[in-house]
Amino acid sequence: MTQGDPTMAKPLKNISEIRRFFHRNEDPVYFVSATNFNLLGIDEWCKNFKYINYIDCYDGKHPNVFCPSEQPHAEFQSIEDINNYLLQHKEVIDYIKRRGGKPKFVFLMFDEETERLAKELGGEVWFPKAKLRTNMDNKIETVRIGNKADVPSVPNALSEIKDYEHLKKVCEENDLGNDLVLQSAFGDSGHTTFFIKSEADFRRHEHEIVGEGEIKVMKRIDCRGSAIEACATDAGTIVGPLMTELVGFKELTPYRGGWCGNEILSTAFPPKVREKARDLTFKFGEQLRKEGYRGYFELDFLIDKKTGDLWLGELNPRITGASSMTNHAAFAHADAPLFLFHLLEFSKKKFNLDVDELNARWADSDNIDSWSQMVIKHTDDNVDICAEAPPTGIYKMLEDGRVVFDRFDYHRRAVESENEAFFLRIIRPGDYRYEGADLGILVTRGRSMTKSFQLNERAKKWIHGIKSAVSGKPLPVAEAGPALADPAFKIM
Repeated sequence: MTQGDPTMAKPLKNISEIRRFFHRNEDPVYFVSATNFNLLGIDEWCKNFKYINYIDCYDGKHPNVFCPSEQPHAEFQSIEDINNYLLQHKEVIDYIKRRGGKPKFVFLMFDEETERLAKELGGEVWFPKAKLRTNMDNKIETVRIGNKADVPSVPNALSEIKDYEHLKKVCEENDLGNDLVLQSAFGDSGHTTFFIKSEADFRRHEHEIVGEGEIKVMKRIDCRGSAIEACATDAGTIVGPLMTELVGFKELTPYRGGWCGNEILSTAFPPKVREKARDLTFKFGEQLRKEGYRGYFELDFLIDKKTGDLWLGELNPRITGASSMTNHAAFAHADAPLFLFHLLEFSKKKFNLDVDELNARWADSDNIDSWSQMVIKHTDDNVDICAEAPPTGIYKMLEDGRVVFDRFDYHRRAVESENEAFFLRIIRPGDYRYEGADLGILVTRGRSMTKSFQLNERAKKWIHGIKSAVSGKPLPVAEAGPALADPAFKIM
């Protein structure tokens, strides 16, 4: 992928040539993040692709994961902090310099400081600029981009809110009723989403609404969440499959409304809903291209349970927690993972691709197999120190429902049946275990939910089996005093 390379001038004509291009890639590409979860398996599609991570989920056994030794650092407040710490770590700098080439960096999250550090290392960030991503991440801006693309949001009004009377006036003018959902421009996992039915509800959140600039005021609907990923390229927007979302299950997360996994299967939603979601995602991607954004993105759609109407929920201008599902689907193995097209877009290599044909093929239900992933958190309201944690690898469920470790592996495709699962360990012995702490991610074949979108019995047995294998020991008396805060950011 070196710019002076004469092969860069010759356009790639098909999927086969795109795959060969990455098979021969010489420049190092690094995914820098807390773990390698979001881009599991991409190293097997792109030569010289390596992971630089803070948490070693594999006890040193993954050939393409590099985790430096722990160095003193300020408390992390975000994934950006973790990435900036890693890019300044002497062992990481030495590793990058030793491997040579012109390094390319991809991240889950990054800021302008990350961009500066990457440049210092002689590298390029293969994502749109942090400033543009931040602008796109603004929930108010998402509505506006959707409106331009003819992708409708839940009936809403965008307005600064002065007080409760002003909120009522805004609702009357826009026919939004009294049962409302308010969202500020930025925020994660429901931390800046407010459900307002009365003045008392408003008073409770008044300090987070008034003076916070434009607020998205929405009519509340009874809906089901879904996720879809896509990639805006020079040849057009390539669209992945519509996935279900696991949200707020008490067995997995202590947060009401908190994301805790996904399923990918061809029959999760009626064909009309899937087709509509793909069409709207394509339109949104084409508008993003006009706005100057390119590369990977994810949309959340809200599906009205009564009418089946699709509404735009939010935009994530990045890879996400659902990316490993998209990039391991059957169509990804038949053609190429969606993220490979992101790398292609930023490589500056010319390519000719019939995006309509590719999207039609990826929409075919034969190209979508059934998998689910569950993000398992510690859900008890206590704090201790992790004494024992199940290692990453393949687990088996015995006939009596017990879950046992079978063998080490870092491939989720090593899961052969619904009685096996791949577990990626996040928590390590010695880590604090607190309410909301990530224990790990469990990936299984088949569904984890029932047709009515509740956790099924098999999923509950898997969750119980993994949680039972995590044990804790009390905090030393000297440490029992300070309150341990749950980090207010996701690491994946």
